[in-house]
Order: sequence, then C-alpha cells, then structure tokens
Amino acid sequence: MSPRRLILALGLGTLTLAGIGGALRPWSVETGRAAAFVGGALEPYGLALTADGPAEVTLLPSPHLSFTRTRLASGERDGPVLIEGGRLTIVFSPLALLSGQAEIGSVALDGARIAAAGDPRWAAPLARLSERLRQGGGGHPHRIGLSNATIAGIGDDGDARDVAIDVAWPAWSSTLDGSASLTWRGARTSLTFAGLRPNDFAAGARTPFSATLAWPEGSIGAEGSAGLAEDRLRLAGRARLETRSLPATLAWIGRDAPLLPLSGAFALDGRFESDGRSATWQSLRVTVGGNVLEGAGSLSLAGPRASIQATLAAESLNLAPVLGALVRMFDPDTGARSASVALAPLTGGDLDLRLSAAAARAGPVLVQDLAASVLVRDGSVEVALNRASLQGGTLKGRVALQTSADDPAETEVRAQGALDRVDLGALLSDLGESRWLLGPTQGQFALESGGRDAAGGAARVGGRAVLAMENGTIAGLDLADVVHRNGAVAPGALARRNGRTAFERAAVTLRFGDGVGEIDEGFLKAPNLTATLRGRMSLPGRRLDARAVLNLREPGRSNAFEIAGPWDAVTVRAAVQGGIGPDAAQRGGEAVVPGPLQLPASLSLPGGARAFAP
Repeated sequence: MSPRRLILALGLGTLTLAGIGGALRPWSVETGRAAAFVGGALEPYGLALTADGPAEVTLLPSPHLSFTRTRLASGERDGPVLIEGGRLTIVFSPLALLSGQAEIGSVALDGARIAAAGDPRWAAPLARLSERLRQGGGGHPHRIGLSNATIAGIGDDGDARDVAIDVAWPAWSSTLDGSASLTWRGARTSLTFAGLRPNDFAAGARTPFSATLAWPEGSIGAEGSAGLAEDRLRLAGRARLETRSLPATLAWIGRDAPLLPLSGAFALDGRFESDGRSATWQSLRVTVGGNVLEGAGSLSLAGPRASIQATLAAESLNLAPVLGALVRMFDPDTGARSASVALAPLTGGDLDLRLSAAAARAGPVLVQDLAASVLVRDGSVEVALNRASLQGGTLKGRVALQTSADDPAETEVRAQGALDRVDLGALLSDLGESRWLLGPTQGQFALESGGRDAAGGAARVGGRAVLAMENGTIAGLDLADVVHRNGAVAPGALARRNGRTAFERAAVTLRFGDGVGEIDEGFLKAPNLTATLRGRMSLPGRRLDARAVLNLREPGRSNAFEIAGPWDAVTVRAAVQGGIGPDAAQRGGEAVVPGPLQLPASLSLPGGARAFAP
C-alpha cells in the first residue's frame, strides 16, 4: 500500500468508525511504507525514522501507528543515530488525516536508548526545531512521553536509567509544562517545570518559567524568566536550594567546593541572575549548620574550579560545627594526631568571603562585633580576623595555610595575632576553668610551622609569643604568705581559696623553636614581692617544665618552685633551696600542690570548649 493510499485509508476509517464506542484491534502494516508515511511529519524537525520490527495501525480511540526496534537519525536515515530501540507510538490528528496529511498529535517512546542533549549529534535537529519555533510553526506534537528509557552519557560518565518524561503543549496554549524522573549515579531524581513559552524562547524573547528538581539529599526550585542571548541561557528570578549534606550532593554531581569537609546541611534562598555558567545574587539568605546569614554573592562555573564570592552578615553565629571539625583533625585526645592535614580537601574551589556578625560563639566563648574574611585559592587558605570584641577587649589575627611546593601532602602554617585588654578571668570562666587570674590582658604572637599531620606540625613550631597583664590579681592564693611559710600553704587555704595576690605587672615571653617554647622572660611585680619564671614548654611532648622563684622585698626571703608535668597533670612543688623541700608541709602548712597555680586541664582545648564541640 502506497503512503497516499495509507493516508486515505486512515482518514476514511476514522470517518467511518467515529461514532463507534470502543476500540479496534490493531492490524499489521508493512514497516517500510509506514515509516515512509511518518517521515513526512518528522522531516521538518530534521529527523528520519527506520524500524526493524513489525508496525501496527490502530484507529480508535485515536488513529496511531506503532513501531518496534526503532531508530531515529539526524537528517537522513543513515545519519547519526539519536534514538535507538524500544517501541515508538505516534498518534495522528484525525482532522489532518481527513485532509490527507500526516500531522503528529502526540508521541510515546518506551524502552529506547537516547543520546544526551549535549551530544553534537543533536545540533542539526535542535537548530531545525529552533528555526521552526521562531517562525511560529504550528502542528507541533501536543504531548511527548518517554518511559523505561536510557539516556547515554550524562556528564563525564554514567547513563541515566529508568527515564520517564511527560511533556504537554496543548494546541490551545502557548505554554509548555512537563515532568521527568530518572535514576542517575544510583539516585532517583525528579523534575517538574511549567509556564515555558517555547515560541518566545526560540525567538530570543524572555519567557516565564518555574521548575523544581529533587534528589534524595535535597531539592532546588526556581521561578522567574528565561531567555537566550548569544547562545547562552540567561535566567532571572528567585531560587531556593536545600540539601541535607552539601558534600554528598556535590560528590553526586561530580563537583567540588572550597572548605567542603567543614560543611553539612546547606540552604540558599534569594533573587538571582545567571548568564551561561555564572550567576549573581543581589539578595541572598544562606543557612549553614543552623546559622542564618544574609547578603549578596556570585558563583562562576566557567573554569575548571568553582569560584565563589560573597559578603554575608548575621545577627549571631554558632561556630561549634567548625570547631568540632577542627577538634577531630587536631586534638590528640581523638587519636587523630597522625591524620593528614593536606589542604587538597579544603581547596576544591576558589572562595572570597567577607563575614560579619553582631555576636559569634565558639563553644562557650562569646565574641561580639565580629568582622572576618576567608580567602581560598588552589593550594592555600587564609583566614583573617579583622576585628572582634572579647570580654571587654579586642582580638585580631590571621592564619595562612599553604601547600608546600616540595610536598603536596605537607601544609605550611603562618599565624599572627594580638589581643588587648581582654578580661582573662572572665575568659577562663567561660572556658570552664577557675577564675584564678584576674585583670586586663595584652598579648601578641607570630608563629610558623609545617608538616604532614598535627604531630609533625607541633614539632616544627617556631616564633614568638608575649602575654602581659597590668594591675591584676591571683585569686585563691597569697604568694607572700607562701614565702613566709617557707614554700608551704596555710592549712585549708587552697580549699577556702580566700587568699589573694595583687600585682602591678606580670608578663611572659616564649620563643619557639622546633616545637619547644623557651620561657626566656617571665616576671611578676607586686608591692611586697617579685617573681621570676624560667623554663620550657614542649608542644610535641605536651609537657611543661619550669622553675619559679618568689622574692619578698622585706625581709629579703625567697622560695623556689618546680612546675612540671604533662599539660593535663601539671604539679607545683617547693624546690629544695635553703632547707626548703617537700617536707615543708610538716613545718606549718600544706605543700604547694595542683591548685590556683596549676595550668588549665588542657591547654590544647579546655574542657568547657570541648563540651561544645560536636
């Protein structure tokens, strides 16, 4: 049967059976002639159909042809294959058939393998489709459906499987709506979109749209307008992204981001504009780990590395998640001192972040009026604390991390900072320690190190640190009374903690080399006594060994004390000097034992801070 006779038969059959309720059984037709019949309807779209299996025609409830083992090629039948396999069903417009024309009303394809949309083989058909839409061409399919399909090679690797697509563009409407679902890299993903005007889009005009994409770890939704300019997709509107795990989501799509191991749950909401592979947010609301920040930002995916710029502010910040991540990396009590500190996991993209907060809490420590910046580049991380108020004083600092040029697994560290008039007693109380030292404190440090892990870095610390206090007080202990008692403490004094030592100035200077800090200048000046401190602090060994000498101005008596032990068990004992020794307790008081003079339980991370670290 010739194609023309087939058209007439379908038309007459439709007219004859239009009033019959029910459906006719399909009957077989010659595959080649049926494909040639459909070819006239597909040719305007730059597609050619061939089929290896049988073809069937059915008139009711609507006239349609079905093909098996189909193949759709670009241009000619022997052109590049776009779609192969499966069962293709084409429904025709009954009115067009009566006039002897094959006009496609809807298309359904089941079980086929399809080339990805970005495949160069689609270039010619898409160009033909765009031209047809720009010219306002009618007669387009009103519905396109895919089921059980496979889309080959989405991204660098991996096929999308179990693809189901349903697109509706009714003849009476100028807008296109649709939905899709698929399984890619083991995750079931769904997409819905609505309001798109294909004719306007193809003509270069802007079209409204709304779309939602959901996957197991989160979702993204956007609404606004879309358009093409210089072959680049441009969007504008409002978008919201939510994910329970940003690292898992980015790993799923094969992307990386700066500081990724320190992130978790993430949400973004704001008004945006995009141009190709870059986007800007004029207003932005970001939620990270329970913190809510507002500001503006931009994202570029044009290069091999994601590039992010943002200026964000918050009323309050909880830095406990970041503190917890750093504790797990560097705190020896977690058993992770040998864990790698290579920067590669943290520098998977470029970041330029300006951050401010009215208040920020790092565990139990509260800082106010915070202004900071974070700069991430390939192989480097720089964090600057430009301004912060801490317990009545100010705090500033900067830490620069750089991947070693000789060993990518090694990280070089440079840190410097200063504090001015910080109430040390209040800070100790926040950290869960006794307020044994009171007064405004000043200090500064400049340190550098490097290594493959925390232990190696501790063994290479070098630099200088200075801490000083004026008009301060040692609470709980009267040092003059200790000297009068030949290095002993009055019975019960440590328990009562009713002693006090007021002083005019105290300072300590440490010079670090190879992880050991030499106390080359430590002193205390009080109205009735002076004290000196010498010794060393070992960072690799986590141990303190020092000697303090107390001198009464009147009547010129002195005592010496040995301060030694691991950081979590430092003891203070009277040194043998002028008949003074450990038996001093038998001569009028308690021996000097861990108490007001003992260091905090953990210099690396106080217990109060550790309790706030997840």
